[in-house]
Amino acid sequence: MNYKNITIAGSGVLGYQVAFQTAFFGFKTVVYDINEDVLDKAKAKFDILKKEYIKDLNATPEQIDQTFKNLSYSSNLEDAVKDADLLIESVPENPDIKIDFYSKLAKVAPAKTIFATNSSTMLPSTFADSTGRPSQFLALHFANSIWKHNTAEIMGHPATSPEVFEDVVAFAKAIGMLALPLKKEQPGYIINSMLVPFFYSATDLLLKEVADPETIDKTWMKATGSPTGPFAMLDVVGITTLYNVVKMNAEQTKDPIKIKTVAYLKEHYIDKNKLGVSTGEGFYKYPNPKYKTADFLK
Repeated sequence: MNYKNITIAGSGVLGYQVAFQTAFFGFKTVVYDINEDVLDKAKAKFDILKKEYIKDLNATPEQIDQTFKNLSYSSNLEDAVKDADLLIESVPENPDIKIDFYSKLAKVAPAKTIFATNSSTMLPSTFADSTGRPSQFLALHFANSIWKHNTAEIMGHPATSPEVFEDVVAFAKAIGMLALPLKKEQPGYIINSMLVPFFYSATDLLLKEVADPETIDKTWMKATGSPTGPFAMLDVVGITTLYNVVKMNAEQTKDPIKIKTVAYLKEHYIDKNKLGVSTGEGFYKYPNPKYKTADFLK
């Protein structure tokens, strides 16, 4: 693995974290997004994120300064990838958006550039043809709070080059990840194969009017000792991601409860910009959500 220049496409919930982590571990990192306003929001999030690195990783002022020196920004895709050894795609979890992105990327990226998708649920083979370089394409998936929950699931598709696969495993280790290579394609990788059904069970209980989000979270937290319940977790993941995943499932399965969930999320959360922690409100209000209060489980 001889990667030096990394481009992160998409500065949303996970994209900006991947960018900061990559820059923190010494790689020149270009953050690409659709316009300057979005990039300005990413820069503001980096200023907040650095405090987490100081608190959780004991990052020194010198490390933080160097991290910011390693970061650059562009809203021009061709410029953003002109030197890229590896591009990590973290655009919205919508197949049409991803296919459109890869079609445009394929026209401007250098021949050397490896493409990796951070898709939470979709298979790399879905997009392989759109990349124009299927042998240089695979999935590289991170968990939220990447600096603490430092897992990186690496998943190829049948045409992925074994050398590319091993290089991306090495890169994951180089940015402080526990590298988790998968032997075959699996929707949801390892973590989301377990986590998405967990979220579905929670939203099914809500939409069937069995219990409200707080009661469901209380049940999970008290019974398992977890510091958060499923709806608190969804606020961190981002309700837009949940919405896109459930919408895709509803379209494929025609499951009535999933169709109802899509409509509910759109009306009560998406259309009202209540997208979770990132907007200050989702199932809970931030920065002081109820589930963090001392009497939440009493």
